[in-house]
Amino acid sequence: MRVPRTVLSTLASAALVLASLGAVTAVTASPAAADPCGFYETGSDAYYNHCTSDGSRVIVKVEVAWAPDYERCVAPGRTWLGSAGEIQGAYYTGRTC
Repeated sequence: MRVPRTVLSTLASAALVLASLGAVTAVTASPAAADPCGFYETGSDAYYNHCTSDGSRVIVKVEVAWAPDYERCVAPGRTWLGSAGEIQGAYYTGRTC
């Protein structure tokens, strides 16, 4: 049985589209695996990720449940703030340290 050329062309085009969608998904999935900038929590821990390329250190306000809030100087990259059950949030104060 001979398959018409237009059917083969259509199937090839569909395969390319599906393959490119898979490639796009794989490319966009990688950054999601990286730590987000700013405050974030995992299942058990709270972090502040200072995303910068200039090496600056910044002051963040850490909001704590059942205790006074405090300020902390953080370096570039991820800083552990404490248990996710204790830390309610953290944000950049607009000051460097």
